[in-house]
Amino acid sequence: MKNGLVSVIMPNYNTGDYVYESVLSVLDQTYKNIELIIVDDKSSDNSINILRGIASKDNRVKLVFLKNNGGAANARNVAIKKSNGQYISFIDSDDLWSPRKLEKQIDYMNENNYTFVATYYDYIDFEGESLDRIIKGRLRRNYWQLLKDCPGNSTVIYNANKLGKNYVPLIRRRNDYLMWLQVIKKAHYLNIFPEILVHYRIRPDSLSRKKRELVQYHWKIYREYEHLNYFVSIYLTSYYIFRGVFRKIFNRT
Repeated sequence: MKNGLVSVIMPNYNTGDYVYESVLSVLDQTYKNIELIIVDDKSSDNSINILRGIASKDNRVKLVFLKNNGGAANARNVAIKKSNGQYISFIDSDDLWSPRKLEKQIDYMNENNYTFVATYYDYIDFEGESLDRIIKGRLRRNYWQLLKDCPGNSTVIYNANKLGKNYVPLIRRRNDYLMWLQVIKKAHYLNIFPEILVHYRIRPDSLSRKKRELVQYHWKIYREYEHLNYFVSIYLTSYYIFRGVFRKIFNRT
């Protein structure tokens, strides 16, 4: 395992009930050469005090407090700009990593000369209990396959030395999806490490649960950002809707 620095990007907004556990899942990684860059998007809960307490005990944590709320995409961009790592990895402030997540992913990248890697993940509820739902998908994806099968944001890592820093388009939702579409144009393939290394938290108030608006954002991505034609965009939007319904009904991966 090569011990290149990993810059872990974490935006935070009002996740005081979860951020401590999420941060510890990063700091407790078996892979120790990390910097955790947390950008607080002007939280109004107790997040700030929690983050300051953690940072005072571990100098790998770098805190940025924004003066104005600009959304997760802007917060991620601020963190990416400040990053120094050979690798850039992402985690949302309510998700959890397994202890060997980075170690296994980076070994996998180095052994196979991959530059863009994600993992399987599962879902937990707001209390951290398993929802018995695992997301796997195709193990190797090109651009067109990624359009239909987006990885979980908190599973992704890429080699910034080879692919450069990639910034998030400033749309409110599915901005991570847009980033991966940018990255894969450079990497050519996204490869999936076939193990559950991330636990994705479902909260009643999470943005990702507003399904109708997510469909609208998918359409916006296909037409306005990726400049796909009308019929391809219809197909991909329909695929996204029916795949979500299928997974929900049959609990499929």
